[in-house]
Amino acid sequence: MNGNEICCQVCGDNVGTGADGEPFAACHDCGFPLCRPCYQYERDEGSHCCPHCKAPFQPHNEGLPVDEVEENGDHHNFSIVAVDGNGQGDPHGNEIGEKENDSAVNPNTGGVAWRDRVESWKTKKNKKKGLFPNKTAKNEIPEGQAPVPPEMDETMMAEAMQPLSRIIPIPRTKIQPYRIVIILRLIILGFFFHYRVTNPVDSSFGLWLTSIICEIWFAFSWILDQFPKWSPINRETYLDRLSLRYERPGEPCELSAGDFFVSTVDPLKEPPLTTANTVLSILAVDYPVEKVSCYVSDDGSAMLTFETMSETAEFATKWVPFCKNFNIEPRAPEFYFSQKIDYLKDKVQPNFVKERRAIKREYEEFKIRINQLVAKAQKTPDDGWIMQDGTPWPGNNTRDHPGMIQVFLGHTGAHDLEGNELPRLVYVSREKRPGYQHHKKAGAMNALVRVSAVLTNAPYILNLDCDHYVNNSKAVREAMCFMMDPLVGRNVCYVQFPQRFDGIDRSDRYANGNTVFFDINMKGLDGIQGPVYVGTGCVFYRQALYGYGPPSTAKLSAPKPSRSCFPSLCCCCSCCREKTVGVDDHQKSKHDDLNAAVFNLHEIESYDEYERQLLISQRSFEKSFGQSTVFIASTLMESGGVPESTNPASLIKEAIHVISCGYEEKTEWGKEVGWIYGSVTEDILSGFKMHCRGWHSIYCMPQRPAFKGSAPINLSDRLHQVLRWALGSVEILFSRHCPLWYGFGAGRLKWLERLAYINTIVYPLTSLPLVAYCTLPAICLLTGKFIIPTLSNLAGMFFLALFLSIIVTGVLELRWSGVSIEEWWRNEQFWVIGGVSAHLFAVFQGLLKVLAGIDTNFTVTAKGAEDGEFGELYLFKWTTLLIPPTTLLVINLVGVVAGFSDALNNGYQSWGPLFGKLFFAMWVIFHLYPFLKGLMGRQNRTPTIVILWSILLASVFSLLWVRIDPFLSKSQTPTLQKCMSIDC
Repeated sequence: MNGNEICCQVCGDNVGTGADGEPFAACHDCGFPLCRPCYQYERDEGSHCCPHCKAPFQPHNEGLPVDEVEENGDHHNFSIVAVDGNGQGDPHGNEIGEKENDSAVNPNTGGVAWRDRVESWKTKKNKKKGLFPNKTAKNEIPEGQAPVPPEMDETMMAEAMQPLSRIIPIPRTKIQPYRIVIILRLIILGFFFHYRVTNPVDSSFGLWLTSIICEIWFAFSWILDQFPKWSPINRETYLDRLSLRYERPGEPCELSAGDFFVSTVDPLKEPPLTTANTVLSILAVDYPVEKVSCYVSDDGSAMLTFETMSETAEFATKWVPFCKNFNIEPRAPEFYFSQKIDYLKDKVQPNFVKERRAIKREYEEFKIRINQLVAKAQKTPDDGWIMQDGTPWPGNNTRDHPGMIQVFLGHTGAHDLEGNELPRLVYVSREKRPGYQHHKKAGAMNALVRVSAVLTNAPYILNLDCDHYVNNSKAVREAMCFMMDPLVGRNVCYVQFPQRFDGIDRSDRYANGNTVFFDINMKGLDGIQGPVYVGTGCVFYRQALYGYGPPSTAKLSAPKPSRSCFPSLCCCCSCCREKTVGVDDHQKSKHDDLNAAVFNLHEIESYDEYERQLLISQRSFEKSFGQSTVFIASTLMESGGVPESTNPASLIKEAIHVISCGYEEKTEWGKEVGWIYGSVTEDILSGFKMHCRGWHSIYCMPQRPAFKGSAPINLSDRLHQVLRWALGSVEILFSRHCPLWYGFGAGRLKWLERLAYINTIVYPLTSLPLVAYCTLPAICLLTGKFIIPTLSNLAGMFFLALFLSIIVTGVLELRWSGVSIEEWWRNEQFWVIGGVSAHLFAVFQGLLKVLAGIDTNFTVTAKGAEDGEFGELYLFKWTTLLIPPTTLLVINLVGVVAGFSDALNNGYQSWGPLFGKLFFAMWVIFHLYPFLKGLMGRQNRTPTIVILWSILLASVFSLLWVRIDPFLSKSQTPTLQKCMSIDC
């Protein structure tokens, strides 16, 4: 193989060849592909060992410049640091090893060529920032690597330069048997379907054909679900290395800032106390206060939410210092004080008990004040709400009100009791007017993106639902171990944390924890291109939300002759018309709807302001981002921060402007920028668009759960929640963003990742064959027919092998994932319960919405329970979603009774066929058992409405039973005789 055909696994350049014409080998042990510049960097500045096998590098001077061989380890020949406007290191700076053209890389003098590129890049950056270039490179530090103070010893220096995270593969002893069984199961399925198709049941052809269609669909959905779990991984972070690199003593903190988004709509269904606890947990996170800003979106424009935030800001002055002084977890007071643990464990401060008792009393008084506000808000005054200064509340009309912004805490606002600065807390309610589409949660999140960009413009965004509090105060640091890692974070659009819940009953009857999805499916996706975005507990890279592609995609789309050409912005540049391979590729991508962001920020950072103004027209930005010069300027600041040219006095006015109801008109918001519109599950759609652009995502599972929320443990609320998710998937299925056909042109979405997204949007369709399949056992028992002919020994082997492969696959999956068998079984049960109810309704509602334009309005799921522990679990709320599973339960129970009566009347020979039918029916009943318990309520007393439904259904099937007459033996058919006399 030619060396020019081997790419470096670090920077992507060719590894080159040695003097003997063979590919350059940096490591003699494993032969890991590494080019000379990367090899020299790892040898001089890095870990001094192979990135792959970790073996120390042996002396390797072949092919290096003579002066470097003589210096033998001058550790700073090619080192640079990316510096932003504040003098802070930019871990996401330009990729210094990016290849410009073939002539710039000389296999024999790669180090010199690389040094020239680095010096040229550095000169441009210093010119743009107004800094003087450093004439000597002796004291420079590699990009994204923290300068090491002189007082740090060699051990700390080596530790600071290590990666901030690492991948932990699943042990081969666990994953290899799992993969083998998957392949075997696939082969067994082939033999099984061959037998089923070639052996029809003539006496019940309709039932047989129905079962075959259902089984084929189940096999297809299993493939969609199974193969994205082919290569699961775990990850590990190193918070101590993050601190060594970016929080050096005596120097300004270089950790990136983060904007926290909390969204709420109806304070009467989403308790204000819950929202307040979420905000308090954010304000008390273990992160530099000047780097934290919390934005609360009130999409219901409720004065109750506004007053709650005012009370929360006041209580935060006492709560935040208590949390940080005593390092408590979690930092949401409601959940901290409700813990049934020894709160004195590991506490050594003598005043802890006194301070805890005092802050608990303060919190109880805070709760009383919030409860008073809630009680007052139960009845709206005829004249609307009046604020304390006597003026009417601007949001009295929730569908027609101006935009509102209130900064409660901030860098110039109130301090805590100890005089320390508090994080910024901002209340936001976007403008709403009749005639404008507001796009629900997605529109509210996009409004927060623009407001935060104007006021703080942190490079990273963390969004939480109002009922998800920060359970691990170091969660942001966990995410930054990926985002701020120079090697890993460059192509990462978001870090997704698993959802964990409080208040779930001990047996998790309705699979509220969703453990199988978060601990199995998401780990599998993390080994491909990353997990899907699930709507909360996610840290975003702001530039990815703006529709930009990752740095690596610029190499594919940017024209080679001139790196200053962006054809989608510049239509008159002559270099755009040059006939090169790079231009042809870019012209194709120009018409690709995946590249709506039109350029890559890493390319623009290389030019000064004068060159930038020549290349980018203001009008082009306005078409993408809207008519706000302040916001557009913020999109060009990759490292975050408010532009220095901005007048601070005008920031609030500009922030009000960007949340006006007409701001998004004729822009790319909701189409290519921000959260994507078009589905009630905007999270899946937004994450899918990012992955299609070439971004990767990360799944972070710290030992202590990062965030916790409240789950709707009531059966009806749980089904409505699942209905909303399924309807969103159906909407995506019939939209232009369907993974079945969207995004193939760019080729940046890996095929296993696409398979996972296809499974995400087609799973509601499984409800149709599932309902049919759950009805078949009752029909077979009532009619005496069956979907399977008399089994031969070979056919019995096929069935036995299939059942064993299903069981073994599940066992091996539980083995590598750590999920318990009870959690797996609850997930299987609710798959059937949700499939025959919520998913079925979602399919028909989605078709009505797409074909007939009939929209379904959803109400927010109520959060929190007041009826004691698990009290809501036993609360029965009638809904039409309960009708299909109730019907299936009744007809299968009637079928079981009919089957037994038929066997008793027909003798011993009928018991053999009966067992197969009974097994089939009991499979349905066992899966619907949690649903049956939910119908029974707390005292095992069935509600009246269920009794009426049961009587109605039982009557219908009793008539059917009489018509079939199962007590009449099939062998005792009447004998017809010819009548010959009057006595016959």
